[in-house]
Amino acid sequence: MTLSPDRLERYARHIVLPEVGGSGQAALARAHVVLVGCGGIGSPSLQYLAAAGIGRLTLVDDDVIDLSNLQRQTIYTPSDIGKPKAETAADWVRRFDLGLEVRAVVGRAGVENVAQTLSGATLVLDGCDNFATRLLVSDACVKLGIPLTSAAIGRFQGQVANFAGHLADQPCYRCFVGDAFDADDCDTCAADGVLGAMAGMIGTFAAMHAIRVLLAGHAALGDPQFGTLHMFNGLAPSMRPLRIAKDPGCKGCGTAAEGD
Repeated sequence: MTLSPDRLERYARHIVLPEVGGSGQAALARAHVVLVGCGGIGSPSLQYLAAAGIGRLTLVDDDVIDLSNLQRQTIYTPSDIGKPKAETAADWVRRFDLGLEVRAVVGRAGVENVAQTLSGATLVLDGCDNFATRLLVSDACVKLGIPLTSAAIGRFQGQVANFAGHLADQPCYRCFVGDAFDADDCDTCAADGVLGAMAGMIGTFAAMHAIRVLLAGHAALGDPQFGTLHMFNGLAPSMRPLRIAKDPGCKGCGTAAEGD
């Protein structure tokens, strides 16, 4: 893939990095990232995925913008209140860079549409707000052979990890959380609160972690760190890595999934 002169200028600061270079920037331009959730994590993630030149973006969200979102969901403004997040986020991308292809999916990823929604993705970044969707997306990524970047936040805590459960030696997200969260039951920012800057920190780190996967094999950015959970404590502040073991009996990627 040859980058045009204006794209070369736009991404000059990437291209001069030996860890990225022209081949790495071309890989980003070829990539298709599906972003599940355009809220507190998805908003800053999207800003830096688009700024990195990810060539194709699919944005999935069933929610509308609320006044309370503006404290952390930085791509929206008061004039956007009441509008669908996915469509408004897609409009932001179009204003930011006409050279990117973007599609909005106004709806929730469900059993009936998840495979079609994720099909053809180079990577999925999941920043949604419930375990049922997270597990559904993870299982679909395993079946479709798509790497997954998962990011979550609550109060002053954040978690980011890359998963490749479709690989024989790598865990999936379900290996991490198990089967107890298949129902719609989890804490929410509305109930527990969240510092806006923490959402930005986790969202941008998730974008960086996604880019790490997208550049693997194309540039020297480093190990995609599949199966390593990065745990952030915003109060300390500190970050601690935790290695997740692959569960041989996992319903998503282990022997229990083989008959599906």
